Amino acid sequence: MKRFGLIVLASAMIFMSCTKTETVNPVSLTSFVNPFIGTDGPGNTYPGATVPFGMVQLSPDIGIGGWDRIAGYFYQDSIITGFSHTHLTGTGAGDLYDILVMPTNSRFNKRIEANNFKPFSKFSHQKESASPGYYQVDLLDYGIKAELSATARTGIHKYTFPKDTLTQIHVDLGYALNWDAPTDTFIKVVNDSVIQGYRKSTGWAKDQRIYFEIQVSKPFKSYQLYSNDSLISHQAKGKNTKIILNYSTQANEVVVLRTGLSTASIDGAHQSLEKEAKHFNFEQYKADAKAIWEKQLEKIEVVTNNTTNKHIFYSMLYQSMLAPTLLSDYNNEYKGANDITMTANGFNRYDTFSLWDTFRAAHPLYTILHPDRVSDMIYSLLAHYSETGLLPVWSMQGNETNMMIGNHAIPVIVDAYFKGIKGIDADLAYEACKISSMVDSRQLDAYKTLGYVPVDDEHENWSVSKTLEYAYNDWCVAQFAKALNKTDDYNYFLKRSENWRNVYDPESTFMRPKFNNGIFVEPFVPKEYTTYFCESNAWHYMWSVPQNVEGLIQELGEDAFDKKLDSMFSLAPLPTDKLPIFSTGMIGQYAHGNEPSHHVAYLYDYIGKPWKTQERVRQILNTQYKNEPKGHCGNEDCGQMSSWYVLSSLGFYPVNPAQGIYAFGSPIFDKAIIHLESGKDFVVEAENSSNENKFIQSIILNGKEIHRNYIEHKEIMNGGQLRFVMGSKPNKQTKYSMALSSKIYK
Repeated sequence: MKRFGLIVLASAMIFMSCTKTETVNPVSLTSFVNPFIGTDGPGNTYPGATVPFGMVQLSPDIGIGGWDRIAGYFYQDSIITGFSHTHLTGTGAGDLYDILVMPTNSRFNKRIEANNFKPFSKFSHQKESASPGYYQVDLLDYGIKAELSATARTGIHKYTFPKDTLTQIHVDLGYALNWDAPTDTFIKVVNDSVIQGYRKSTGWAKDQRIYFEIQVSKPFKSYQLYSNDSLISHQAKGKNTKIILNYSTQANEVVVLRTGLSTASIDGAHQSLEKEAKHFNFEQYKADAKAIWEKQLEKIEVVTNNTTNKHIFYSMLYQSMLAPTLLSDYNNEYKGANDITMTANGFNRYDTFSLWDTFRAAHPLYTILHPDRVSDMIYSLLAHYSETGLLPVWSMQGNETNMMIGNHAIPVIVDAYFKGIKGIDADLAYEACKISSMVDSRQLDAYKTLGYVPVDDEHENWSVSKTLEYAYNDWCVAQFAKALNKTDDYNYFLKRSENWRNVYDPESTFMRPKFNNGIFVEPFVPKEYTTYFCESNAWHYMWSVPQNVEGLIQELGEDAFDKKLDSMFSLAPLPTDKLPIFSTGMIGQYAHGNEPSHHVAYLYDYIGKPWKTQERVRQILNTQYKNEPKGHCGNEDCGQMSSWYVLSSLGFYPVNPAQGIYAFGSPIFDKAIIHLESGKDFVVEAENSSNENKFIQSIILNGKEIHRNYIEHKEIMNGGQLRFVMGSKPNKQTKYSMALSSKIYK
């Protein structure tokens, strides 16, 4: 009995110890992240290893091109051709895939034309996993286990080999996919453990430069070095170079490979290794990457019993931090947009600015969660201006791609200025915004003369969309001018911001394309997808007046505005309608899979019917995001699709992204704590929230009930508590006011 009592006591102590440990060490937030969301369907995401906003995105490549494999990987495929170090997240652009590494051995040597006869292996999702900063897969044909991790500027590979006398690691600089093509590559064997080189390429971005140094934990016993399929002895140069490192391995032998990157020089790539990857302890890199992600994910702490929503939320928060990406190295050098090696003085240079997408929600989210990093992003946009004379439109790898439309670096800069992001040179920033708005390129000449962009014969003319987006950019410049006491500029750009009226047709109550003689194009069918609208139709762009929602309401009349919004969500496409590849996530004519629709559900707030906003926002949250590979209804687009979810799930969203206010929607979490970089906390609570209780009954800010449909940015950043009381029926009794869409809130 005494022995039994001691056993019971010991068991109790162990139980108490376990309970205490679980309390002190709760489940890590990284465990809620599913990097495979968007790797199937139209999401175009990658599952590989990276750290927040890092230069390296080390991820598997299927090796076969096509729209579904824009990010290099497609969940439905069954082969892997290697692991390359750079990828775009959720775009429609087939570029990057730099420095492909593939381990092989004598067990399998089949080649296929589909991947240009490169080495490959079958894989199974049952032998594959991913988490923030880590990816793992078994290459089944070789019996090799591949593991990947990353630091900001280095990619870390761990390969566990079976016994074989012909184990090899292929490093292929000639590998190219989709739009990408090498122009000049170089490999130098430094010694039996180090190789260096560069890969210069063209594609969507015309002049890309990646310099690298690779170090391996086990010296290779020999190698084959190729230039355009010819064997070379010591260093190879050409469009198509590769090296094969030869080993003999024992069962379960591990080789770790470290790759440092720079866009400026081989020395910069070497410094990446010196500063970030000095050792070969893969598990330490994996743990460090997880810790970095954990720290960033901890910026928002959500409380909910709905584990599915929690998985989606942290996966979206994760994806919101995959772009922009680092461009400068530890020498502070980078490939400039002027094609010259430039130096970033006092800031980290970023690129991969998908501004047509991300100005809407991603950049406003960054001003809440990452204001210090936003400072570097603004410096980076202004560096691009200093290098080229214009702000970027869609820039990556030190290039201007000129993809998409508008001047949406302007709202990002103006928003940051009014929100007090530190270090902004206001005079330089204003100069950049003004000059970028006054040039004659990209049809701004016609816009300035006519007050709208007319129809012409160019493919993807997008005339209506350009008019509306330039008008919004003009409003942003006007507000900036007003703040700097530039009265003449303020009046000029404010007048231009009303150019949306020049394409509004009161007869059809739509924005319509016009010839340069002022006559509307006939015939006109609003739901048709034409070259007059950017990846959209007239229904989508009807609402693209975020700078003057009240003016748009006045043009239609409040009742007609209300009914037209209802129709937007109820007028479903017919089976005979031709929908383009980017029209996804459809709810009536609303297309959540593409960005122009993203603010529309919040417009009911402006006509005093917030319950309609609440219902639609919940519908979008619940139907357009899933915790599965097909979890995105459209391209993730460098953080925009995910940022919409993050903000909307918290209960607010920036209809006018440069205004400094957020319209209320319908929060889905019982509680969310935003841990601000200042050390303050902003707490959002949703009392009685559930799938049924989606309607706001009352709103309490810092202990006082408020009767408005918005919160100001400064109220969030000051810390405090926002409490929503939720219910199952719309609250139509309380009259909530909405901030004027044209007023800046400082």
